[in-house]
Amino acid sequence: MNNANDKNFPDIRDAVRDLCAQFPDAYFRKIDEARGYPAEFVEALTKAGWMAALIPQEYGGSGLGLTEASVIMEEINRCGGNSGACHGQMYNMGTLLRHGSEAQKRNYLPKIANGELRLQSMGVTEPTTGTDTTKIKTTAVKKGDRYVINGQKVWISRIQHSDLMILLARTTPLADVKKKSEGMSIFIVDLREAIGKGLTVQPILNMVNHETNELFFENLEIPAENLIGEEGQGFKYILDGLNAERTLIAAECIGDGYWFIDRVTAYTKERVVFGRPIGQNQGVQFPIAEAFIEVEAANLMRYEACRLFDAHQPCGAQANMAKYLAAKASWEAANACLQFHGGFGFACEYDIERKFRETRLYQVAPISTNLILSYVAEHMLGLPRSF
Repeated sequence: MNNANDKNFPDIRDAVRDLCAQFPDAYFRKIDEARGYPAEFVEALTKAGWMAALIPQEYGGSGLGLTEASVIMEEINRCGGNSGACHGQMYNMGTLLRHGSEAQKRNYLPKIANGELRLQSMGVTEPTTGTDTTKIKTTAVKKGDRYVINGQKVWISRIQHSDLMILLARTTPLADVKKKSEGMSIFIVDLREAIGKGLTVQPILNMVNHETNELFFENLEIPAENLIGEEGQGFKYILDGLNAERTLIAAECIGDGYWFIDRVTAYTKERVVFGRPIGQNQGVQFPIAEAFIEVEAANLMRYEACRLFDAHQPCGAQANMAKYLAAKASWEAANACLQFHGGFGFACEYDIERKFRETRLYQVAPISTNLILSYVAEHMLGLPRSF
């Protein structure tokens, strides 16, 4: 299908599609079946420079914006891949880029850009707090030139395939701060030094082949210079990463949506039942057309969120709305694609059931649909806070 958005950044799209062509559906199908990690694919993306898109050129990256990064993520999913294996490096980058010291950027960014280091993980969510981030219980207590970390995190992705992790922890107890969003700090954790020396990782098997884990911190010591920015301001810093994350997830869902629509339109043109292609029936046409309209609309909101983010303007509402619209659109497209393939949609060889599972995740993560609706109700409509 030739959509209007193909005209945006055609050079990037063509290059990413050429790379993805080296990793066809069968590659990702095999990875999914084995519950593996697409290491070769991520390495190819890294060598081609796509994983360093957001890193400024002075640190060895491409110096692109979130807009271009979102196109890269979109194309991976649109080609049948799963950006969830590597998108963390994109949205985690903002925290380090915007709030890290010059020394930190000089130390980490060139190595991330050339693939020597991988920054794929962000540790925020906890079992007892979920998205109520200000109530996190993981603590970081400064002792001399070290911080000592204790606590627990859950649903932390790509730990086994990362060298570094961005960690949010409380440095001042909640009871001792004026605003509940204060007293949290952001750290860089070197996982190579931490695992087995105060950090225990417990993998969580799940419906999607999305490597995710529960983390246990027991007196993990990290150098004080691993603090990013000012102590106590971590919640404010992490918002940049969360807005980037939601916008990139929106782009991935848009890629999924186009993938499903491409597959189902091709199939329904060819599938003949009762002497006519099933795509001639309005009962088949309308759900596909509706999903396509929703994907196109979500696409516009994605670009608006990217535009504001790249201009360093507030974009929380746009990032949330883009994620909501895109996740809803991709899920509608997935349902139509599965439904109109009939039994073939459930066959692994068609890849629809794999992508169906993958895109379903984004109704829940990284923020649920209901929380986006409550955000819009409160912050855009001025309705009373509901929680």
